[in-house]
Amino acid sequence: MKITRFEDIEAWQEARKLVNLIYHAINGSEKFQSDFRLVNQLQGAAVSTMSNIAEGFSRRSNKEFIQYLFISKASAAEVQSQLYVALDQNYISKDSFEQIYNQAETVSKLDSGFIKYLQSQSYKPKQLK
Repeated sequence: MKITRFEDIEAWQEARKLVNLIYHAINGSEKFQSDFRLVNQLQGAAVSTMSNIAEGFSRRSNKEFIQYLFISKASAAEVQSQLYVALDQNYISKDSFEQIYNQAETVSKLDSGFIKYLQSQSYKPKQLK
């Protein structure tokens, strides 16, 4: 499949699912909603996974795109770390934790795969005629 818009990128699609899972978990708990700092950090990190894929796609080079994919990947790890706080404070269930954690892992792996693909495209030696 040819990618013509950032919405075509599987990593972006999965990051969007991650964002929705985060918002659903927060909206499902009044206690969670009242922890403004954690909510802001968690929402920001989740949205960053999605936004950086889109922003990187709009850049002029694979090198720049790769940088944004690394940021997306790092944001997915940030989500995973912050989920432990939500779990430890009993804002979310173990099942919810695992579902969101695994979705963040999916985004991270897709980012990594796309990075490897773009790196292989960036460094291909030019064929001599």
